[in-house]
Amino acid sequence: MLANSLVILGSQWGDEGKGKIVDVLADDYEYVVRYQGGSNAGHTVIVGNRSFALHLIPSGILREDKKNLITNGMVVSLDELIKEMNKIKNFVKDFKGRLFISDRVHLVFPHHKLLDAYIEKSKGKNKVGTTLKGIGPAYMSKYGRTGIRLADLFDPKYFRDRLKNSFFETKEIIEKVYKGKFTLNFNKVYFNTLKQLEKIRELITDTSIMLNNALKNGRKVLFEGAQGTMLDIDMGTYPYVTSSNSSALGLCNGTGVSPKLIGQSKFYGVAKAYTTRVGSGPFPTELTDATGKALRDYGFEYGTTTGRPRRTGWLDLVALRFASRINGLDGLIITKLDVLDHFDEIKVCVAYEYNGELIKEFPASLKILNRCKPVYKTIKGWKSNTRGIKDKNKLPKEVFEFLNTIEEEVETPVVMVSTGPERTEFIWI
Repeated sequence: MLANSLVILGSQWGDEGKGKIVDVLADDYEYVVRYQGGSNAGHTVIVGNRSFALHLIPSGILREDKKNLITNGMVVSLDELIKEMNKIKNFVKDFKGRLFISDRVHLVFPHHKLLDAYIEKSKGKNKVGTTLKGIGPAYMSKYGRTGIRLADLFDPKYFRDRLKNSFFETKEIIEKVYKGKFTLNFNKVYFNTLKQLEKIRELITDTSIMLNNALKNGRKVLFEGAQGTMLDIDMGTYPYVTSSNSSALGLCNGTGVSPKLIGQSKFYGVAKAYTTRVGSGPFPTELTDATGKALRDYGFEYGTTTGRPRRTGWLDLVALRFASRINGLDGLIITKLDVLDHFDEIKVCVAYEYNGELIKEFPASLKILNRCKPVYKTIKGWKSNTRGIKDKNKLPKEVFEFLNTIEEEVETPVVMVSTGPERTEFIWI
């Protein structure tokens, strides 16, 4: 039986398949909540022969009678939100009563996206690999106290003053620090934003009150994390991280819900049966050979948001153990098991070797991490088709050796396995 409130988190570097899992589980929940990040997330949900790529809207939107919340910890581009709503409007006839947007959400503006591009370009070979969606600069504005919240738009004069400060401060930075061109028009941005407000006005509310009341009254709430634990701004592979707390650490401040209420939740971490990463940064188990290419091709590893080919490697249980500890995971959900059907041998990293010593805990220092070599345990491949299997008794015995290794090394039970992209292709273990 599922908990009244359940948190679904990415346990690797993102792209673990959280969207499909949230869509599957949403059937048992009334509320589905996104609480951090922005359109840099890409959650793909497949329903029948249709594929939906969601970047801002919670994955529960594709099921009727679910309340989907975009809460205060997110940063939202109204341009992209409205485009996303338009893409699914044939599937979601009316967003009223199904989509709720926090009045405390911070907004991403065109000048944030422009600044994002100049910052990334200036880093040269040390670039982070940002999606260029303006997420980092929007969080910079938020913490620099020049940000603009959705609530500010209800007072057009106040909004205009706030936008002037943010807009022209960014103009100065781009022109004087990065020697770039700033061609945006202030009035166009201002009036376009007010026009966009009217398209979502009836969806804006205080989601903190909604969630507190829901949790206090024992309603069923599903929290949908974006990106992954290893990209967390505090606990990830800094500075090659995202701009928010993409682990469980971002849950309370991202929703406006007390830790006492959140503490009653179950926490499940989603992880691929192997490892992928988009963008720059350390990746101890990365494979740049034919095996890595095979993982990419069989898993169709290309970014939902960027389309970039993902870096691939064997499953890293050192990183997964770290993610389980940080998030206090009650269970693991393993996705893309079927991708491993093609391999004679499957490797999992159980430790790192650094300067002749074994390391079992994930290091903070990137200098150390970049010099770590994976220590592998080799498991015999099952070399049979697991795609679409829905009965655990039909899984090859080698799959259970693989899953048992994960449980033993991470000290966290595997509770579900996904055997394909469709919402029906999964097994409770």
